[in-house]
Amino acid sequence: MRYRRPAALLAVALAGALTLAGCGDGGGDQDGADGKAGGSGTRTVTDANGAKVRVPAAPEKVVTLSEPTLDAALALGIRPVGATSGRGQSGVAGYLAPKAESAEIVANTAEPDLDKLAALRPDLILLDETVGAKRVQDKLRRIAPTVLTAKLNAPWRDAFTATADALGRKADGAKWLTSFDSRLKTVKEGLGPNAGAVTSVIRWQNGAPSVVGKGRGHVGDTLTALGLKRPRGQQGASSGHSEPVSLERLDTIDGDWLFLGALGDRAAGDKALKEATAVPNFTKLKAVEKHHVVVIDGSAWNSSGGPLAAQAVLTDVEKALTKKS
Repeated sequence: MRYRRPAALLAVALAGALTLAGCGDGGGDQDGADGKAGGSGTRTVTDANGAKVRVPAAPEKVVTLSEPTLDAALALGIRPVGATSGRGQSGVAGYLAPKAESAEIVANTAEPDLDKLAALRPDLILLDETVGAKRVQDKLRRIAPTVLTAKLNAPWRDAFTATADALGRKADGAKWLTSFDSRLKTVKEGLGPNAGAVTSVIRWQNGAPSVVGKGRGHVGDTLTALGLKRPRGQQGASSGHSEPVSLERLDTIDGDWLFLGALGDRAAGDKALKEATAVPNFTKLKAVEKHHVVVIDGSAWNSSGGPLAAQAVLTDVEKALTKKS
């Protein structure tokens, strides 16, 4: 779905936002519509493009236009007033839904609805390069101070830290990461015979698998930190959000363990596994024969995510690989 609004309506929405809050210059030092230059209630942060952005010291109406920024905000106790829908979903990413019930959907991963966004009168907008909103940052800055927290494929920890900084909660972000790393160590120590296991992560969609979770995103980083290995075709950086695999090469997705999901929740993953088992040679995979296939919540594993997604990955791995025999 693509949001479309007549140009006249968009102009009215932007004009209203500017009238209410004052206009920012949109240049290298971005005060933004709601930024009060030199005011005691503001501070300056540097975004992923190196631009200086004056933001509220304690933002009260935050809009997050990407899955990672929504994830990060929720992990820090912020409840955004506006958010993006999850990839392939009509609402926010399923794993975030319980914490984001009050957020109005004002964007999808392709583009924001500027009319709806402006109507919320936010005092801070957060986004990164995982979404199409990056193309309209100049328009977003006319609504409120806008911070690009991370470039595409940036390590999730760096993106989280930058988001925490923009929200004035950098210390809380560091504390969260320390706690997460402590749990990582505990889970790693409990892997036992699964220590160093080859772990495959795929998304099953339209009758075929795609490789996901490569690189330094929340999946790849978490599995690496646990000392788990990846199949040869899942090593290194990703060439895109997902990499399709031919049905003639199903052996390349095999491993000691196979984490399988779909675009959607765990129920969608159950359906995907049923479809996969009907494909010739899938049931001959070593992981399948050993009953080492784990159905996952694709909204947490198979899209761009932040700290809460990493936490979900760690929880699933812990449940599957640290079972007492």
